[in-house]
Amino acid sequence: MELTVLYWILIATMGVGVLGAVVPGLPGPSLILVAILVWCVFTQFSIALWPLILIFTALILSAGMEWFAAYWGARQVGASNWAQFGSVLGMVAGFFGLLPALPLGGPLLGILFGAVLGAFLGEFLYRGQLALKPRLEQSLKVSVAVALGSIVGNLLEVVLAIAAVALFIWSTWPVAFGGLSPA
Repeated sequence: MELTVLYWILIATMGVGVLGAVVPGLPGPSLILVAILVWCVFTQFSIALWPLILIFTALILSAGMEWFAAYWGARQVGASNWAQFGSVLGMVAGFFGLLPALPLGGPLLGILFGAVLGAFLGEFLYRGQLALKPRLEQSLKVSVAVALGSIVGNLLEVVLAIAAVALFIWSTWPVAFGGLSPA
């Protein structure tokens, strides 16, 4: 296969990986990583070491960013461990469709709604000793923090995935199109 054809196939694959950083069910950073590894094997690691290290660092950070941001957001408003556990259970339930079928958005909205609903229910159960109004207020505050944290984390994940792809393109373009021979 010609090098430029392979390059464009891998760039398209990485584009799907960037979309996967937003859309659940599509592989995200892992797809970008596989495309980079295919390039490295095919060109005998023609990419310099420092860009490769930066790319892997960005992909590793992006892989856990959404989860960490939701956790951090909930902790900022005093969420209990029950809310955290409920949020994770809700994400899983939302992804696999255990929530009522959503007309639009499928797993993406299922994850977000599931996390918010799970955090709300977990916090509501944990705060059982409080009167109803403060209990509802705290549970609502936690669920909003989880939603905002998830959205911010998802945006950061996309930015890191785009940065990894851009760094890959910047560091491999001369080999693919500049006439340089791979390693």
